[in-house]
Amino acid sequence: MGEDDFAMAAAALDRCGRLDGHGGDLRRRLLAHGTLRVLPAGRWAYAEGDDDSGILVVVRGALQIYAQAPGDRDVLIGQIGHGNAIGQTARFGGGPRLVTAISTAASLVLQVTDAALAAIARDEPLIWQAIASLNYAQLRMMVQLLAETTALPPRQRLAARLARFASDARTGAELLLSQQALGEMVGLSRKTVNACLADLEQRGLVRRRYGAIEVPDAAALQAHAFAMEA
Repeated sequence: MGEDDFAMAAAALDRCGRLDGHGGDLRRRLLAHGTLRVLPAGRWAYAEGDDDSGILVVVRGALQIYAQAPGDRDVLIGQIGHGNAIGQTARFGGGPRLVTAISTAASLVLQVTDAALAAIARDEPLIWQAIASLNYAQLRMMVQLLAETTALPPRQRLAARLARFASDARTGAELLLSQQALGEMVGLSRKTVNACLADLEQRGLVRRRYGAIEVPDAAALQAHAFAMEA
């Protein structure tokens, strides 16, 4: 790995809000104890059921998140990009990995294993508060997504998911999402997704690109998603 990769990893950690307030040295220690991994498009970062726990921070690129559904079928449930973290730890009663994470394009991730987290904790015990915060954030996200899927009509459900992705993305970045992938995440057919996107585009809330979607104003899109009458 070159200096540019480590600089990008440091910048990604700076974007990871779950680390705020848990010790000034925490980001540096995560970088020192973690391992940078290059993932080609389609490479698995880890698989559901794996015993090795710990966290992953996306430095460059994006990871799509899959979970096993009835009928032994894997379904796409989400995507995380630059500066976002995912994972769990055995310290809080965790077990095998709950999901499968796969690189959507050439990506760079920082992997911090449970053993590395324990090593960091010897000098920076507040690391466990940061990991607990990350675990809570993941649980809260799943609860929110379940509520949106249950309560929102298709266009608003789609808008809510896109607004969340846009809020997490770097300023001005396009969301690298196909309509098929987006539909799978929100439980809609590709035809319905296409119609909803066309409506949102007409309202000036999104711009469609080949294999990508641009959100000019994430706050406006979120407001539309949760408006009583949209």
